[in-house]
Amino acid sequence: MSAHEVPRTLMVEGFRVRRSFGLGGLSKGATIVAAMVLLADGLIATQAPATLLVTLPVTLVVLGLAASRRHGMSALAYYWAKASWRRASRVEATSYRRLLLPHPYALDLPGVGASSTLIKAHDPTTGRSVGVVHDRVTGYMTISTLLAPGGSLMAPTGAVQSSLRTWSSVLEAMSTDEQVKGASVTIQITPGAGEALGDDVNARTDPNAPRLAKQIVDELVRTTPHATASVAPWMSVTVDPNASVNPPVDLAEQVAEALKVVDSLDLSGTGTDIERRATDVDLRRLVRSAYDPAVFNARDAEFEDLSWSECGPQAADDNWEEYAHDGGVSVSWVLREMPRRPLPYSVLLPLLAPGRYQRRITLAYRVLDPHEGEAVLEREISHAYQREQATAEVKGRAKWSQRADSRRAEQAAAQVAGGAQVVDWTLMVTVTARNTADLPAARQEMERAVKATRGIRMRPAYGAQSAVFAAGLPLGYNPLVKD
Repeated sequence: MSAHEVPRTLMVEGFRVRRSFGLGGLSKGATIVAAMVLLADGLIATQAPATLLVTLPVTLVVLGLAASRRHGMSALAYYWAKASWRRASRVEATSYRRLLLPHPYALDLPGVGASSTLIKAHDPTTGRSVGVVHDRVTGYMTISTLLAPGGSLMAPTGAVQSSLRTWSSVLEAMSTDEQVKGASVTIQITPGAGEALGDDVNARTDPNAPRLAKQIVDELVRTTPHATASVAPWMSVTVDPNASVNPPVDLAEQVAEALKVVDSLDLSGTGTDIERRATDVDLRRLVRSAYDPAVFNARDAEFEDLSWSECGPQAADDNWEEYAHDGGVSVSWVLREMPRRPLPYSVLLPLLAPGRYQRRITLAYRVLDPHEGEAVLEREISHAYQREQATAEVKGRAKWSQRADSRRAEQAAAQVAGGAQVVDWTLMVTVTARNTADLPAARQEMERAVKATRGIRMRPAYGAQSAVFAAGLPLGYNPLVKD
């Protein structure tokens, strides 16, 4: 077996996009709306036939946009989002400037993080402080766990299989816990961390060491800033503390309930090394360094006195394809489509490789409870068969791609019957350049990394750059979590 081959037992599959049944490439909901609009056009035409000269072409254009695709989404949704963004840009709703105002919450974080606040809590099980992000609108609380950077590429096949089975058990525990609303795993890679490493090496150097050893160490210290990167992985779990049988009566009990729920998720045996629960200082560092990468290696004392609002940007502009903030310009991508073939468990490795620019890779997911997952798969199987039958009635036989899609839906149902979980998930990547001049190089680096995955398709987060940027941070925002 060559170095690039992966055993069949370590291949993963079962990725499938939900597809409802509709006519002419439309979804089920769009088909119903189209039928109602055409019926309304007909009723109006019975009284004023001349109106068809206006209503019918407009209806056909809208239906054509809804049926066609643009960047993996319907063209109607794409152009509607672009029109909405331009309208917001004209009234300067896409620009943020932090100002000191007298009313409460005037200095909140921008965008989707505006409703969040940071709570410093005490964890009695470890005796350490824990940072808890509280969403004042939904009441949800998000607790982040710092993970130790590592991997399983050199691990035996049996160990990797055991880790995958244990991770499946964790997903099962999430699916049966009504308080767990969603989770995300983020890996942030910041290049140029060699300065801090060089200081540490110099402090450990023995002055009585041989001259040759000192020369080698000095050479390593000199070249390290150009060859290393700091890797910061963490996992954030969003919990609804009020979904328990006995809802908490105050904020302190809500925090305690959220900590208890997160502690019940045992990650041991998943191949992940847990460092500790993220403290309030850790969360301030992660958020502030995302907006200003230059402060990532600053001392903890510089973050202790920061308020939660000060962790955000002083100024930010949410453009159509990029997000400009304090320390640079960021571009975010979202998952468009996963390959339909089996993939190696190391498929994301090209995205995780260090580059010239700070990169943040986030896997956000929501585990469906067993009953909801079964209902979803039953609908998907029905929709797949309906598409086959409709095509067969028109063209004489169903498309091979439709038959293959039906088999994948049946295979997913069989896996769920065997104990697998149905998970809504997405992949988001953010790349940050220090200035606008470096933005084309950052885009190219990211596009090459995506192509190196050999099959994963991603697209820019059009009109949602700030939201996707925030989704990769421990702000308590998860796009898959329903209110």
